[in-house]
Amino acid sequence: MLQKAVFDAADPPGLSARLLDREILFFGGKGGVGKTTIAAAFALAAARQELRTLLVSTDAAHSTSDLFQVTIGPEPTAVTDHLWALEIDAAREADRYIADVKERIAHVTAPRLADEVRRQIDIARVSPGAEEAAVFDRFTRIMDQLGSRYDRVYFDTAPTGQTLRLLSLPELMTLWIDGLIARRRKLNVLSRMWRTVSQGSDAADGTTDSVLDALEERKKRFARARVLMTDRRRASFVFVLVAERLPLAETKKAVGVLERNGIPIGAIVVNQLLPLDAEGEFVSRRRASAQETLDQVDQKFADYRVLRIPLLERDVVGVEGLMEILAHLPPEELAAGH
Repeated sequence: MLQKAVFDAADPPGLSARLLDREILFFGGKGGVGKTTIAAAFALAAARQELRTLLVSTDAAHSTSDLFQVTIGPEPTAVTDHLWALEIDAAREADRYIADVKERIAHVTAPRLADEVRRQIDIARVSPGAEEAAVFDRFTRIMDQLGSRYDRVYFDTAPTGQTLRLLSLPELMTLWIDGLIARRRKLNVLSRMWRTVSQGSDAADGTTDSVLDALEERKKRFARARVLMTDRRRASFVFVLVAERLPLAETKKAVGVLERNGIPIGAIVVNQLLPLDAEGEFVSRRRASAQETLDQVDQKFADYRVLRIPLLERDVVGVEGLMEILAHLPPEELAAGH
């Protein structure tokens, strides 16, 4: 007999909403614990209820293509009815973002300063955090498509450390953009003063500042993303781990970080559990070790929904394999409201 998922109907009120009721889910955890499989399974469950669902992979391993046996790139690709997937490449996103910045700056930079400005932008491209910032910028653009293009967006994120840095960016980026906006406005004021002195007129020249407009738009987009990510009715983070000491320790730390950042946690998924009917002394010892970890999971995460997925007999591939994962979740968990 396989170990079934745990779902307690007496969960606290804050956990009463099913995961599929949330418009946006982040799936994270230590590398190799099955984040992609679990994220894809939930995405398939949403799509089977005719919810327009986008599965976004930010993990450098990009195993989504292998899982669905479909070539998936940086733009949404249909993988089955009502389900699309895309894979974000951090380096490519950073290059694309820098190219866009160069294009905007080119129209408002004096020719004598153009080379120096481009050099400074190139330096920014290789600075720490540049790729995370570019990926988060893409995140916010995808989130803006909720409701119009997609009903659900699920993010299969990079290993825990990178994900935590990514999700902490809204406040940091907003402060940085505020500084850029302030400096840009000051520069515009100085430019108008210079025109007044040199041309003898304080009339506006009728032109718009595309750089300032872009900064203002980005600030508003980041603010919308922050509101969405912290809305318990609309978003949740799902941690995936295996029943071992190190993944448990990493998850405990990560839960604390997200709680401090106001990001709601929807569930803890314990993946790849040994079936109860597996036999042998080695298997029995591994099961006993896993049970010790499970006891700690139940204790440490008593305030969260805990779902348990067994280790399957074969690798999960394609829709058929994902359906086998879903078969081990309680039906009520997968009945999303529209």
